Amino acid sequence: MVKRVSNFMITNPNVKINLGLNVLRKREDGFHDLETLFVPYFRIHDTLEIVVGDDYSRTSAALFAKYGSQVPASQGYVKPEGVFGVETLESDAPKIVQGISEDGKLMITIARDEGVDWDPLTDLCARAYFILSEDFQLPAVKIFLEKTSPVGAGLGGGSADAAFALKMLNDLCGLNLTESQLADYASRLGSDCAFFVYNRPMIGEGRGEKLSEYPISLDDYDLQVITPAGIAVSTKDAYAGIGPHLPEVPLREALAKPIEEWDGILVNDFENTVFAKYPELEAIKRSLYDSGAVYASMSGSGSALFAFYRK
Repeated sequence: MVKRVSNFMITNPNVKINLGLNVLRKREDGFHDLETLFVPYFRIHDTLEIVVGDDYSRTSAALFAKYGSQVPASQGYVKPEGVFGVETLESDAPKIVQGISEDGKLMITIARDEGVDWDPLTDLCARAYFILSEDFQLPAVKIFLEKTSPVGAGLGGGSADAAFALKMLNDLCGLNLTESQLADYASRLGSDCAFFVYNRPMIGEGRGEKLSEYPISLDDYDLQVITPAGIAVSTKDAYAGIGPHLPEVPLREALAKPIEEWDGILVNDFENTVFAKYPELEAIKRSLYDSGAVYASMSGSGSALFAFYRK
């Protein structure tokens, strides 16, 4: 849902789950070819506001009241001592940070209860603005992002923020880009970013950026997503333990079967590697089946898991 009034827009970028994730082969460019079904999940989302020009923010006062004073804005962003280095614990990071681009045209504020341990000017929302500004004369904007979706969970929260930022900038700035054109920009920001431009069930192939419609009805099932506290899985580390291979049952063939038959044939290739490092995730998956789920799996490279229950 997007709310637009005058020179600002507020929206809630949602996350996704992966139904099946087959890592097929490693490419010469270092990426992997995969196949998966992306499905949007709307119960977990962030809040994103973009304000054009001198119009005022409708969300910033609430952010500062909730998270406290921001790290002072600066051109190029100056990181606080000891916050963004590898030695810093996430809990030590400030809960709200702000950065201004060198030309002064972009100000971005990010708030997160667990702390923001990255430079806001490298955030995918900022990169969405920068990538469009390479081809268009964009006006000065202010971006306010409240991160409530988990980081390192395999749900694509950062990619969703970027794709929604692209769509909002397209509308606010009158760029008249089509979905396909926006998806091309999004694919330059992240492998699953283009999916969120469409935000409906899509088969992802290649790195995940080659998308095709896949209508699927899940109305007879309740989908629950579990995000284990304190476990953030690095996608790079997850790929390091993968041995690419062709699946025993091709993705589309598995998806065509009833959900009750998916267990064992609709697989996520990352599970073996990630479960070996985090056995508690495998235990959670077993508990989902014990609680009556007809199908349960890890999403993306983890750590989030999900389950379908018949209504």
